[in-house]
Amino acid sequence: MPRRIPRLLAGPLIACLLVMGLLAGFGPAASATTPPGSARAAALAQLRHLMVGQDPDHRVGHSVRVNGQNQVQSTNWSGYADDNSAGNTYSTVTGNWTEPAVTCSSRKTQYAAFWVGIDGYSSNSVEQDGTLAECYHGTAYYYSWWEMYPANSVQTVGTSVRPGDSISASVVRTGTSYNLSLTDSTRPADSFTTTQTCSNCANSSAEWIAEAPSSSRGVLPLANFGTWTESGATDKSGSTSGVISTFPDDEITMVDSSGLVKAQPGPLNGSGNGFTVTWERTS
Repeated sequence: MPRRIPRLLAGPLIACLLVMGLLAGFGPAASATTPPGSARAAALAQLRHLMVGQDPDHRVGHSVRVNGQNQVQSTNWSGYADDNSAGNTYSTVTGNWTEPAVTCSSRKTQYAAFWVGIDGYSSNSVEQDGTLAECYHGTAYYYSWWEMYPANSVQTVGTSVRPGDSISASVVRTGTSYNLSLTDSTRPADSFTTTQTCSNCANSSAEWIAEAPSSSRGVLPLANFGTWTESGATDKSGSTSGVISTFPDDEITMVDSSGLVKAQPGPLNGSGNGFTVTWERTS
């Protein structure tokens, strides 16, 4: 969710969330006497200016090809993307996951976003939806959201998402119309469906991503989410419906500025439609 497209140290694009005022320390500090409702409102306020941007450099500067798969590095994405190296354009992407619990080990503000989407990996647009975990003053908050960049900023919908919730998300394009849908089967109030339009979106990639959101000052601290498991991932290009491994796919590892791994994706499962991302470090 949040972020500017992948800041691929090795790769195509950057998902750079232009987050205004999301840095730790922004907003009033919660104290032992702060009413719970006020703390939640303050945490939610940190998300108001989240939006997805992107780095114009589409080149992969440090990629490795293994068994026909590109392995690239990003400063804010971890997961998989189906690219357009074979001329593919995408009209559908789906995914399922169980919302992971984040560990808030300090009062420093930290984030972890989990989403599926079309575009952003090699284009200036992103059509996406998913969930977001936020550590704010030592307390974890969870949300559901969608975004059409650059048409709007992140749209927060559900505020009752909890660890263990069963999440299904999809983006389906028909012409210039995009249906963005998320179902929290555990807490239906977090579910939504919205239809948006985009006449100049590239539709050049499909993604399944765990992300460290960014602000105007750079990538924000990644909350410790343990592991995130994506399953049932599908997409469609032209008349061909498939899974991640059906199309040219890139494995994306999140690293810090020194090249140390922050979030490591595992290999695709035997069906080519699922994988696990493991948190390694905050920043």
